[in-house]
Amino acid sequence: MNLPLLHRLAMAALVPAATIWLGFSLALAQSPPAATPGTTPAPAPSGAPANPAPASPPAAAAPPAASPVQTADPFGEQITLEPKKVVIVKGTANWDSAFDTLIESFKTLSALLEKQAIKPSGNAMIVYTSTDDTGFTYLAEIPVEQDPKNLTKDMSIGKSPEGKALKFVHRGSYDNMDNTYEAITNHLDDKKLEAKDTFIEEYITDPLKTAEDKLVIDVYVPLK
Repeated sequence: MNLPLLHRLAMAALVPAATIWLGFSLALAQSPPAATPGTTPAPAPSGAPANPAPASPPAAAAPPAASPVQTADPFGEQITLEPKKVVIVKGTANWDSAFDTLIESFKTLSALLEKQAIKPSGNAMIVYTSTDDTGFTYLAEIPVEQDPKNLTKDMSIGKSPEGKALKFVHRGSYDNMDNTYEAITNHLDDKKLEAKDTFIEEYITDPLKTAEDKLVIDVYVPLK
């Protein structure tokens, strides 16, 4: 048995005893003192009413102001991905240095666009094309309106994924993505949904300028 459970059980055992003791104490406080033998109660002063009116109850306190409603991040929201023109660089990575490898790909694409004065038209993305126990292959993509020139052999111009997908949100470091993907897998199993062998991560915060523990990443799971 873990400590939190022991704590809850102990509190449950203490509550009835505390309630009995509180009730007994209140009964004693409300009982009138017993009259001393051989004495008579003092008469009420002349002019005093026989039954004085009870004191007015205190005014009720105003209810606290309602707290603003916090909107939860989407979890399994069904959406339709619209294709975008993107500049792409292919890559492979092992899990031990996954985030560093992705960052290098984003730096490569950003440097190409900056050199040609081309501004991105959307957020950077990673499309996982295959994975295994040791690593994965991927496409790093940045949306653009115009075609950049002088692409290297591992670069190309293409379209981002499209079609029906489920949207999830991850907040925090890339190292904690395992927890998000585990929750996604459980969600798919519970809903009996079949996903394609592709996962897409859209970096809502700029991965080149944002502290890793402050990342916000939308994860898209295309459905069959």
